[in-house]
Amino acid sequence: MSESADTKVVGHGIDIVETSRIQELVEQSGKQFEMECFTATERSTPALGAKRIEYLAGRFAAKEAILKALGIGRKQDISWLDIEIQRLKSGEPSVALHGKCQDIAEKLGVTNWLLSISHTSSYAAASAIAIMH
Repeated sequence: MSESADTKVVGHGIDIVETSRIQELVEQSGKQFEMECFTATERSTPALGAKRIEYLAGRFAAKEAILKALGIGRKQDISWLDIEIQRLKSGEPSVALHGKCQDIAEKLGVTNWLLSISHTSSYAAASAIAIMH
């Protein structure tokens, strides 16, 4: 994305998650963790075997990074389901906000997101940049 004089970075967030921690949460809670943290779209995206945990860890890190970019924390009564990580046809991740997160982003003037997610078998990391045009 090229930056013009009318483009402003509103916030930037980065997060890293140990995939083993996500594995533990999934194993301890059954489907409860996934239901509370990931939308139906995120849960239905095909990712099989061990790669599924990497996928979920990447989405979790992305949600944390987005909260940081918005300048808010989880203590502000934010639902994980208010942040949805979607995948464009190109494979690029994109952000869809709902509820309170959408309200906060609108108040800040956020009109676009730059999101990057990386993961290995041990870690998942994400960077989110909130943009105003």
